[in-house]
Amino acid sequence: MTKYATISVPIEVKARLEKAKGEKEWGEFLLEMCTEGQRLKGKKAFEDLRKLLSKEDLEAIRESSKEFRENFKLR
Repeated sequence: MTKYATISVPIEVKARLEKAKGEKEWGEFLLEMCTEGQRLKGKKAFEDLRKLLSKEDLEAIRESSKEFRENFKLR
């Protein structure tokens, strides 16, 4: 049996969330929002890192990664 919990939020927040969730169940909707937030956060971190690295740095990382994958063996 699934257990449930109540989360208190301001009425305005609940109204906005209800509009965004549409016909989805609350659990499904909130998990999707969390997953998307984490994905976007990771994407932003990656883009920020790309701005810090030169093309040569990125190429060196790519080559190193390729070499690692080619030489990696499980014992």
